[in-house]
Amino acid sequence: MSSSDSAWPRIARRPVPGSLIDELRMIFGARLSTALSVREQHGRDESPFEVAGPDAVVFCEETEDVVAALGLAAKHLVPVIPFGAGTSLEGHLLAVQGGISLDLSRMSRILRIDADDLTATVQPGVTREQLNAEIRHTGLFFPVDPGANASLGGMCATRASGTNAVRYGTMRENVLALEVVTAAAEVIRTGTRARKSSAGYDLTRLFIGSEGTLGVITEVTVRLYPVPEASSVAVCNFRSVSQAVAVTIATVQIGIPIARVELLDAHAVRAVNKYAHLQLLETPMLFIEFQGSEQEVAAQARTVQQIASDNGGEDFQWAVTQEERTRLWTARHHAYFAGMAAYPGCRTVTTDACVPISRLSEAIADSVSDADSSGLPYYIVGHVGDGNYHVSYLVDPGIPKQRALAEAMSRRVVECAMLLEGTCTGEHGIGLHKQDFLAMEAGPGGLQMMRTIKRALDPDNILNPGKIFSL
Repeated sequence: MSSSDSAWPRIARRPVPGSLIDELRMIFGARLSTALSVREQHGRDESPFEVAGPDAVVFCEETEDVVAALGLAAKHLVPVIPFGAGTSLEGHLLAVQGGISLDLSRMSRILRIDADDLTATVQPGVTREQLNAEIRHTGLFFPVDPGANASLGGMCATRASGTNAVRYGTMRENVLALEVVTAAAEVIRTGTRARKSSAGYDLTRLFIGSEGTLGVITEVTVRLYPVPEASSVAVCNFRSVSQAVAVTIATVQIGIPIARVELLDAHAVRAVNKYAHLQLLETPMLFIEFQGSEQEVAAQARTVQQIASDNGGEDFQWAVTQEERTRLWTARHHAYFAGMAAYPGCRTVTTDACVPISRLSEAIADSVSDADSSGLPYYIVGHVGDGNYHVSYLVDPGIPKQRALAEAMSRRVVECAMLLEGTCTGEHGIGLHKQDFLAMEAGPGGLQMMRTIKRALDPDNILNPGKIFSL
């Protein structure tokens, strides 16, 4: 089985009776749409898959809306696909069996900020940028930063991480409690605002990373952190990707608490320069951010600068002002779109993998060698401080052989990572694209246990069916 369009089972679309549409329209009025343009918008994400859109879209504003929509869908055995910001890369949002797209973007209220307890409770449509703008006056921030301005509900569903994960962890570590609507249209709450608990099964973590297949998240309580006293960003160039990776490994292994360390290969830097109108030296590069007190930041920076120098690092430069730092990180976050802009009309086949930090150099070197020999344009970026890297291949959609080649190389990236005791995905999730890889990683027993949980919580398979694994 390949990791292409044929890697997921083609199951016929389920019929959506007109009576269901009529019942939904009676409840939601203009917040129900069957317009083709709206359905098409909710039937695609950033993945390379072509799948027909949902049969209808319901725009929810409160938990009660989700309960009502799920109750009717359950009665008619019609699929429901939660939709947040639409930034998925692995086909999570696609209506492979048809059904109702449940748009949660209007559930965008910040419900509670508890600065003394360092927590915030929000609706699932709140984005990370919205939350940080709202709490800026408190001296706190929410650190999980996947790059795109994703919704917090979607970030929970895919167990997102991003540039800050090396210091602050992923959504798994930063979500304390959830409100979830089940397939039976029942509202349950998991977790509390307490920092730890030993009370029974950890249901919160069960839903984190479940990709909308076990329940619809309608409320999220997250951890907040004090804004650091000082922050500094350095950019360092290298002659090879392997030198940059060596610096990352050495920095992590000696315990320097860096906030972020991001790798861009020369292809990524070239694309970012053009897209963001920067003039970075077009060689492999690390973006490194230090946080803490003034003294801590200075000490960390001196140590890393010496490590970089010992490993061939050149032009260790500082982004001194907040404006410069923001511009650099914005450019890094836009690398995906910069790559596509460099080849107008292309499609991106992208994969991510994560390995133990000691195996990172080996894993990336294998990916670079394979990509260089292919002749396809590509670029590599990575949250390399925690062993997570991304390889993106740019293909002409009119040349099927290019897509097939990119998928074959994507598969080799993942297989190499798993041979090195890593994982098939560090943050993108499984969706449609990586179902066969999950089977390889989890093994028959692990996959069967996941299916058992799915059947217990969603016996009629109406919640985002066809994702993660087949039933």
